[in-house]
Amino acid sequence: MLTRDLRQSILNACFKGKVILLLGARQVGKTTLLREVLKQLQVSYTWFNADEADILQAFDSSVTSTQLLQLIGPDKTLVVIDEAQQIPDIGRKLKLIYDTRPDIQVIATGSSAFDLQNQTAEPLTGRKKTFHLFPVSYKETVIATSTMEAKRLLDTRLTYGLYPEVVNNPGHEKEILVEIAQSYLYKDVLQLDFIRKPNHIEKLLKALAFQVGSEVSYNELAQTIGNIDTATVEKYLDLLEKAFVIFKLPALSRNLRNEIKKGKKYYFSDNGIRNVLMSNFTLPEMRQDKGALWENFLISERLKNNAYQGRFVNTYFWRTHDRAEIDYLEESDGIIQAYEFKWKEKKVRFPASFLEAYPNNETAIISRENFEDFVGL
Repeated sequence: MLTRDLRQSILNACFKGKVILLLGARQVGKTTLLREVLKQLQVSYTWFNADEADILQAFDSSVTSTQLLQLIGPDKTLVVIDEAQQIPDIGRKLKLIYDTRPDIQVIATGSSAFDLQNQTAEPLTGRKKTFHLFPVSYKETVIATSTMEAKRLLDTRLTYGLYPEVVNNPGHEKEILVEIAQSYLYKDVLQLDFIRKPNHIEKLLKALAFQVGSEVSYNELAQTIGNIDTATVEKYLDLLEKAFVIFKLPALSRNLRNEIKKGKKYYFSDNGIRNVLMSNFTLPEMRQDKGALWENFLISERLKNNAYQGRFVNTYFWRTHDRAEIDYLEESDGIIQAYEFKWKEKKVRFPASFLEAYPNNETAIISRENFEDFVGL
């Protein structure tokens, strides 16, 4: 049984006068995590699965606070609304429960931030605590097994990723990943009315899969996909970010004239999904793109750990027009931490132009020999 990093944080947030929102892609383990939380809380609760038609009907637009409380039940102290993004005007309904029965702990899960966060932002201002659950972290696998076992399986994680079902079913990783990609990955995005050509979404993601670690051009992506303009590409990328499939890294540009000013790179929240899109499950050592695999893994693991530890940092990459480059930067409290990612340990010189332009810096090279601290161990 994997113990998720967020479990204690959610337990600590319960019955503190806030609606709890648990966001994350489908199949990352939100439901399982909440079952574990409820088991530890040992309170009476009601669980609604908003993927069910009768639950959606019960939460229709005309529902009143009295009807909501009748649905929950008189003796319940906690209510879970799973996949709450399916319910229209969910923010107002969560507010009705909160205002009428502030003693009830409300927890809502959602697999698409563009629905749940947009609907809850105004009604729940000052009334909510938001958590983001990612696929299993490398740190969580170490805690569940051992440092030696986790490192032995590192190449497997780089290839098949860390979705819970993938981690828990060794030997069946490929078929599980294909099912996740085909049945769940784009489900919420494809339900949007204005997505007229769903195949554009998959073509866009495939194009990104081959460009991990490289700067992305909306215009080039539009040309690669065909029959799509740059504004639509940008809109689709934003939706895929809000559905937790990919995330963006912008360029740092402040002090030097020849810095790339509006650059962006995109990474996948899970290595396995990238490899499904590329139809490539070869182990890293035999691959031309092992550097990109390693970079995607490290940045996504760092993202997980920063979120779980409540570290609020600005993240960037850095590049100049004359091709000086740094893979990954974090800025916090006026200090810039600069990282270069290497498959094998070796010495790297950080660009003198960067070190001079940003004197408040710390630098490190992250390789397979020393990455544990970088990912939170």
